[in-house]
Amino acid sequence: MLFIVITVMLDAMGIGLVIPVMPELIREVGNVSMADAALWGGLLTFSYAAMQFLFGPFLGNLSDRYGRRPVLIISLIFMGVDYFVMAIAPSLFLLFLARVVSGVSGATYSTAAAYLSDISAKGERSTNFGYIGGAFGIGFVLGPAIGGLLAEFGTRMPFIVAGGLAIANAIFGLLVLPETLPSEKRRKFEWRRTNPFLALMRIRNLPTVGSLMFVVFFYSTANGVYPSIWSFFTIEKFAWEPSMVGISLAVYGICSALIQIYVLGIAIKKIGVERTAVFSMVISIGALAFLTIVDNPVLVFLGMPITALGGLVGPALQGMMADQVNDDEQGELQGVFASVLAIAAIISPLIMTYTFQQFTKQGANFYLPGAPFAAAAILALVALGVFYFSRAEREPTD
Repeated sequence: MLFIVITVMLDAMGIGLVIPVMPELIREVGNVSMADAALWGGLLTFSYAAMQFLFGPFLGNLSDRYGRRPVLIISLIFMGVDYFVMAIAPSLFLLFLARVVSGVSGATYSTAAAYLSDISAKGERSTNFGYIGGAFGIGFVLGPAIGGLLAEFGTRMPFIVAGGLAIANAIFGLLVLPETLPSEKRRKFEWRRTNPFLALMRIRNLPTVGSLMFVVFFYSTANGVYPSIWSFFTIEKFAWEPSMVGISLAVYGICSALIQIYVLGIAIKKIGVERTAVFSMVISIGALAFLTIVDNPVLVFLGMPITALGGLVGPALQGMMADQVNDDEQGELQGVFASVLAIAAIISPLIMTYTFQQFTKQGANFYLPGAPFAAAAILALVALGVFYFSRAEREPTD
């Protein structure tokens, strides 16, 4: 548990380190406006997510056959190399190439989730997945804040540090990480299970999991608005420097970590996992609507504890699904889960960054930097509707 928590935390730090400087890096490399830089940022995210979708089930099945440890460590090594390549990339093409490679190998989160399923008893998985969410939040406390400070040394420095963190974590894993999937629970590797489209069709045939996957898809597409346009939105709306962008993400990370670690378990015990998911989705819809029209940056900070409550949905849904499958299928489930997240991550940045560009470009008919949050609120509302109307298809979990 400790290693997985540290791994996810360091991964989040690596991601968070580079977010504050990404707009300036794209503008520097591509010599484009902020509106167009947002669109290019969406395309970079698209390339990463597309590879995650295509290779998520492949790596999940590899971990079911050969164990979690080797897949996890190799993924960390490739992640580190990717950051180093981005640190020296002289063109948008090389940035795209680096994101493609990291998307292929970036199974860290899904493999870590399968690892956590191995060591968690049924009924405890939602809470334990909350610890992963909390670790991710802690990483976002440290990563963006450090990244904003490192930006003072140039737009490339955060990538160098992120690469170093990933490689250090891989070495840490080589030294201390035990394997959690014993040989008698491993299953034969089958190429047909690695097809992401066939894997999704298989999940669709399991009603108790399939309906939840649709909820995950719509909700993740909605929440993709934050990584897709937050840096661009705050720079455009409030004229923030990278350091302030980093501080805002750090504050949100603190709120998210505290809620994932302390609030999730209490909420599940008090009102049950399904009501926790519904409550969180309702809060998220309100927060997205608020960000659509907010004009005062102080209110953005004051609203972050409430906004962070929307993060309870993911671990609640993930735990519900993990309890429905066998132990030797956890890797496959997490691989498909990662593919669903990847599909959302493919679609979301294209929608959000295009919307941002259309409402902020020179000559826009209606200037509204917060327009992507309005689109996200609609998608989150769809997710809530799917969750509510599909409840009869699922076995009660509360």
